[in-house]
Amino acid sequence: MRTLIGAVAATLLYSTAAFAGQTEGLIKKIDKDALTLTLDDGKSYKLNAETDLDSLKPGMDIVIAYDVTNGENVVTDMQLPDSDTN
Repeated sequence: MRTLIGAVAATLLYSTAAFAGQTEGLIKKIDKDALTLTLDDGKSYKLNAETDLDSLKPGMDIVIAYDVTNGENVVTDMQLPDSDTN
């Protein structure tokens, strides 16, 4: 019986956990007021307040790691293209 209760509890915890994903694309739009970034596929991602928004530009390639929390794509990490182009 304890095993069954433990399995049910683990399933409930797992089902409420955030979904993690990764995507890449071109930045289409940056909304500094709403702290969102929209890619060329139309999907938006929420940025945190510490993000250096001045380093992000429309048309820039970007790779984003994100969690889906409360139905919102929240950026957890991002990789910008190297600024060294020889």
